[in-house]
Amino acid sequence: MDAKLLDILVCPLCKGPLLYKKNENELICKADRLAFPIKDGIPVMLEDEARKFPPEVEIK
Repeated sequence: MDAKLLDILVCPLCKGPLLYKKNENELICKADRLAFPIKDGIPVMLEDEARKFPPEVEIK
């Protein structure tokens, strides 16, 4: 992921910051408990495509 792109990307729902998880190839929004996938180097910032974290899972 391009560092400049990471600096300007925010969660499409809450406009909050995102965490980049390189190993999982995802951008994570802690506030909304969503993980947005990165496919072919392009973040897919759609709520329908995001993986939801269950309440019992701690997001690091």
